[in-house]
Amino acid sequence: MSDGGNGSLLAQPLRPPSAGRTAALVGLFLLGAVTGLAGALLQAAWFPGGLLLALAGAAGLFLGGAYATGGRGGAVAPAAGWVVAVLLLTTTRPEGDYLFGAGGSSYLYLLGGMALAVICATVGAGRQPRGGPARLGK
Repeated sequence: MSDGGNGSLLAQPLRPPSAGRTAALVGLFLLGAVTGLAGALLQAAWFPGGLLLALAGAAGLFLGGAYATGGRGGAVAPAAGWVVAVLLLTTTRPEGDYLFGAGGSSYLYLLGGMALAVICATVGAGRQPRGGPARLGK
């Protein structure tokens, strides 16, 4: 079970992420917040099409972030930004108004986006072991 003398990925010491990776994850977090805001406005505008377009945009951002960074953190960062933005938009203001209505479309956007975030974070591009294409242990 040797892959060039480095040992298992779990046995490696933890290192802080590089500055470029940190900047990419912060950028993905902000992009997720903007996507959540845009989706909140779009899903109410054109009911079936706007909802599907908003959810497809969120899923594309989550999965694209995972592939761009080469790890699951790239899907978690925009998902966290999306959730923060959407949850802040659901709070009521002192005047009594808020952005989301009480219709089914709003609930589908909230629950569907959270489900997509979990799916893309777990199924997205995880880190693969370095080495040849052969099976490990052979």
